[in-house]
Amino acid sequence: MKHYLQDNNYPDHESIPSELSFDESWDSEAVRTLIQSKCGHGVTPAYLLLGKKEAGLLKSHLAQVFGEDAVTTLKGTHYMGLAVVEMNCESFVATNGHKTSRTLQDPLSRRPAWRDRDSGGLWYFRM
Repeated sequence: MKHYLQDNNYPDHESIPSELSFDESWDSEAVRTLIQSKCGHGVTPAYLLLGKKEAGLLKSHLAQVFGEDAVTTLKGTHYMGLAVVEMNCESFVATNGHKTSRTLQDPLSRRPAWRDRDSGGLWYFRM
């Protein structure tokens, strides 16, 4: 997979097509569907890249839910588990990067097979 990054480590919005377009309002269901389409084998996107128009729509959407004072900027904001990145372009929506989901594992399941479970559970104290 080719990476199209500008000097600031953000994707080049001119080389990568926008994956969604919004009319007048934010569409949470469309974003959810986009994210789910990119998930597979324990890997999910890490970033939600938005142009100025879409960033404004997301701010308005979040302001309706959390109040006007709660959403002054999207810097440091996560939406549906993705870090929101505002792009320097008029209109753009894409996901980028990847993160792996870590599953919790029982420490006993990672124990070597040669170890006896009965003696492995005993406590030994030395003085």
